[in-house]
Amino acid sequence: MATVRYDTYIARPPDEVYAAIADVPAMPTWFPGIAEARLDGDERTIKLEMGIDLVERVVTDDPVLRRYQYAIVGGIPLEHHLGTLDVLAEGEGSRVVYGTDVRPDEMSGIVGPATEGALAGLKAKLEG
Repeated sequence: MATVRYDTYIARPPDEVYAAIADVPAMPTWFPGIAEARLDGDERTIKLEMGIDLVERVVTDDPVLRRYQYAIVGGIPLEHHLGTLDVLAEGEGSRVVYGTDVRPDEMSGIVGPATEGALAGLKAKLEG
């Protein structure tokens, strides 16, 4: 199993950063390549700009720990996927750590750049 992990500092309070991450319909405003996102119970449906629909299951949505985890369970052939976003207090802002475990390992070449782009987009949105 491959793991990718990136982190960034965002000059906004941790609770504000976590709220932005957990706001599923707003994902297209900060996650590159996402055209639409919706949440129904613990199932997220992500429509990519390239026309693919991903089905994801929310594993953890914990605003106290500020941890959000999801697993891609449909739309692309993966043996395993778990994405984790942790928002940690750092100084007057937040450190956001975004890690993903994925199998097959070759998918890390797609997941890694997407993860990195999402962090950059979240930072730009919240600090912009």
